[in-house]
Amino acid sequence: MKQTGENYEEISTEDLKRLSKQAEKEAAPSAGRIIWNEFKADRPALIALVIVVAFILFVVIASLFINTSKMMETNILDYFDAPFKDGFLLGADAGGRSIAQQLIVGSRNSIGIALGLTVISSTFGIAWGLISGYFGGFVDWGMQRVYDFMMMLPMTMMIIVIVTIINNYNAVTLTLIFSCFYWLGTSRLIRSRTLAESKKDYVAASITSGTNPWKIIFREVMPNISSLIIVDTTLSFAENIGVETGLSYLGFGLPAQTPSLGTLIANANDPNNITEYWWTWFPAALEIIILCLAISYIGQVARRAADSSQRKSNK
Repeated sequence: MKQTGENYEEISTEDLKRLSKQAEKEAAPSAGRIIWNEFKADRPALIALVIVVAFILFVVIASLFINTSKMMETNILDYFDAPFKDGFLLGADAGGRSIAQQLIVGSRNSIGIALGLTVISSTFGIAWGLISGYFGGFVDWGMQRVYDFMMMLPMTMMIIVIVTIINNYNAVTLTLIFSCFYWLGTSRLIRSRTLAESKKDYVAASITSGTNPWKIIFREVMPNISSLIIVDTTLSFAENIGVETGLSYLGFGLPAQTPSLGTLIANANDPNNITEYWWTWFPAALEIIILCLAISYIGQVARRAADSSQRKSNK
């Protein structure tokens, strides 16, 4: 009976542990569920998410059916055709080229560059800031001197000079050029937060237990500043759409025959276009405003979801 009682007690303990773990999993919602709940609670953000996702899918798919070289051919017979005239949904520009088709292809190019720039610059900036802030000392001093040197460079002028020197470049080349400069703000922001985070008790406990520094940085410190990373990355994405747009507007972005939101807005350089031929630039300007506002709403909800997830994991 004693042996049977011991076996019964042992089995009961294991079952209790298993049931306890199962109950914890069921009680704690997943990260995806937390994010979805936050979006359901914020209707404008949910609408913004639908708009951004649907629009990106639309321009990517629709651009596959557009012949860019044929689209950019000049047709003087359709000179500044108004919207809904001669089959032009959004009218035509000074070369008789469809604004609607240019807007689709240009949106794909601008969003693609912004997305690539955000991924590369944010990844490098986050890693740079985490390493600099965690190790401190001479490591931080040396890495910050590189940061200070990069900050002294006139960023826009440097990009313009590099683009002018390179004879043949495309969207990928332009993205890499931008990425060399646009990681600085992210790295300084992450470094300052990491400096404070590295002084906390859980980091000291991990160091005392002999945990590898790289595991502490990327598995413990980085998840605890995820809300800051999400907000910065989201805002950077919205900002990076404007980076390419601004340089293309000035004539130093994508090549002249490659449509982008910046080249479309550049039509407003002509005073006549601003009032008389407004359709050549207004749709692109309106798109940028809507996209940036929508992405900003999405970033706020993502930050709240990250904060909520961290609070639940710390309980």
